[in-house]
Amino acid sequence: MLSSMRVLVVASQKGGSGKTTLSGHLAVQADRMGQGPVALIDTDPQGSLAQWWNERQDESPAFVQSSLQTLRDDLKALREQGFKLVVIDTPPAVTKAISQVVQYADLVVLPTRPSPHDLRAVGATVDILEAHGKALVFVLNGATARARITGQAAVALSQHGTVAPVTVHHRVNFASSMIDGRTVMEIDENCASAKEIVALWEYLDERLKRRHVVALPAETNDPAPTQSVVAIPNPIAPEGLRPTQPFGRRGRPEAHAV
Repeated sequence: MLSSMRVLVVASQKGGSGKTTLSGHLAVQADRMGQGPVALIDTDPQGSLAQWWNERQDESPAFVQSSLQTLRDDLKALREQGFKLVVIDTPPAVTKAISQVVQYADLVVLPTRPSPHDLRAVGATVDILEAHGKALVFVLNGATARARITGQAAVALSQHGTVAPVTVHHRVNFASSMIDGRTVMEIDENCASAKEIVALWEYLDERLKRRHVVALPAETNDPAPTQSVVAIPNPIAPEGLRPTQPFGRRGRPEAHAV
């Protein structure tokens, strides 16, 4: 039986593209839509996603601090646990790291700010994805409302691949929500930022359904989804974080290290 777990990788070689914020928001929105269990994986040694997750009060999505060396085994463990979606945040400007991560992707999201510097930087990432034969979707991120360059950027990106029909605009509430481990949807589900994330996830979800392939061979029949989660220790976790001990809160079963 083929595994039903889908893997969404958020990648960009350009720092400041908004990868971490977008990763957290997409994972939370998928979970809010009942498409879980959902897990977040942070492969960036800076651990920004881990820092955000450690501020969350909500126990979902689950979090796994992984590394390039353990990623394959970590994904296998999540699959065996019955997870349905994994969102992976990647480090910027590390070609080898991005190349290693995207091989497991069903779909790769490339957040790109509408600026000349960001547009010039997409070529290297696109080359990596083409080498692996991976489907990609550009997401215009951090755009200024009604700015001409946003439309120009969409046209330029469309020459390299699919551009999501939803543009995520720059708003302060994206940054402020990340301070305390939340998302804009959890602060005000009716705000413009939340509506953009909802629409973007709906689009990506449809793309995933059409493009879904098995990144890792399933060795056994899929188990039924469980309420337990996986916590996988990783030596690159930033000091002071608690990525391996968050799942026993509020009476939930303690996680087991794999």
